[in-house]
Amino acid sequence: MTSRNPRDSRLRLVRPRPLAAAPRAVTQRRSRRPAPRPPEGTPAPSELARMARAGLAGAARVARWADAALRPGRDGATPDDRGTLSAATAERAAAELGLTPAQVCADWDTARLAGLIEVHGNSARPGWRLRAWNRDDSAVLRGWVALFDAWSLAYPEPAGREPAAVAEVVSAMPQVLSFLQLSAGPVDMAQLLDLLEQRVSELRTERCEIPYGPRPEPAAETEVADTPLAPLLDWALRALASVGALTFADGQATLTPLGSWAVWVKLEQICVAAQSPAGNIEQPAEDMLRGCAQLRPNAARAEYRAWLAARPVGSAVTELLNAARGEDALLRGLAFEALRVVGAPAEPDVRAVSDETPLRPYALLWLAEHEGHDPEDVHEVLTREEATWLWVDTAAAVADHGEAPLLVRHLESAVQPTVPALLDEVRAVGHPRTVQVLVALAAAHPDPALAKAVRRAAFQVHTGGS
Repeated sequence: MTSRNPRDSRLRLVRPRPLAAAPRAVTQRRSRRPAPRPPEGTPAPSELARMARAGLAGAARVARWADAALRPGRDGATPDDRGTLSAATAERAAAELGLTPAQVCADWDTARLAGLIEVHGNSARPGWRLRAWNRDDSAVLRGWVALFDAWSLAYPEPAGREPAAVAEVVSAMPQVLSFLQLSAGPVDMAQLLDLLEQRVSELRTERCEIPYGPRPEPAAETEVADTPLAPLLDWALRALASVGALTFADGQATLTPLGSWAVWVKLEQICVAAQSPAGNIEQPAEDMLRGCAQLRPNAARAEYRAWLAARPVGSAVTELLNAARGEDALLRGLAFEALRVVGAPAEPDVRAVSDETPLRPYALLWLAEHEGHDPEDVHEVLTREEATWLWVDTAAAVADHGEAPLLVRHLESAVQPTVPALLDEVRAVGHPRTVQVLVALAAAHPDPALAKAVRRAAFQVHTGGS
């Protein structure tokens, strides 16, 4: 079975990114608007970067020590996959840096949250931000914003508090921070507590749905509802102060210039997304991704950033991965595009799903990119079977959402050197959409001989023949 145009050269796999980027007749172009200016009185980016470098000096120092002192194969992190320093390494660093082991561990954790150190499995290595720390202000500011986003991890929460109540406070704090930013000055804790209680009440009301399964124990619900929020607000403000986002003393909180700038950036991202026709900022992940399918890559990434800015990063990553597990292959590819915008905070969750067959090729490509592989060679991390699975999955996305010529062009992205080899391996890979993909390809391809071969392969998969 051969085509009239034989495919003798080895064809390389292209990852699913071109699917989202392919020009479409229904693609909507967003009108350009002038670059927004930060509020009056906001320091220049260079001054903000200077503040961030000062606040992260200890973390950068420990990261540089690790870069110089730890080499591959040495015990740089504990084998618990959490990237914490081993006791021996912390003591060694403390002795060489003139610190206590506790200070070293605290600076190490800060460096991880800021992306100065990247943890992969049970090993750690310097992040790209450390390499650019002295010369790239934008890298420094992005590192500080990553730490700001992870404020709830940077400072231990109060012991014995109801986890659900802690999660509610974390979800409500963006509104509290927005109020602080708009106030542009000290705000009493009593006023912030009133705002927090209102927002938490709204969150509880939004979750009030008609239960279809067994109802939770009333006592448990009452315990969460009756949890006093003042201690949790105190914890949140102290945690934000620990990362340099605000100052908190004498019952008053005030955003620092860095904190005010970061909140303004996130509010601006939300406002940009709110102007889109689909209103993606308010949508769940699946609907947001469907809305972004109509956008060109740069506009889609702007939507992803804004959508992420409006949510705690942990819940956003979980929501994106749940959307990726659905039946729509296009959403699977777009979900991992959104996870590329998340970056390092998504790594543990992406690594955790790399054993799930439908998500494995996407997860392996994401992890390879995150670990610094050359984009041109990143496909080499996939086995032949994984690459074939991804080819079928991507073809399913094209068949469902694309046009016939795009599906025909997708044929040229297969790793197999010939069409017969491709069909043999597609039949063997066991993708649930194999028959539909082959039928659609046969209908779209202009070469009668090739179309006939593809139809025969589809029939064989359908009937279980060989």
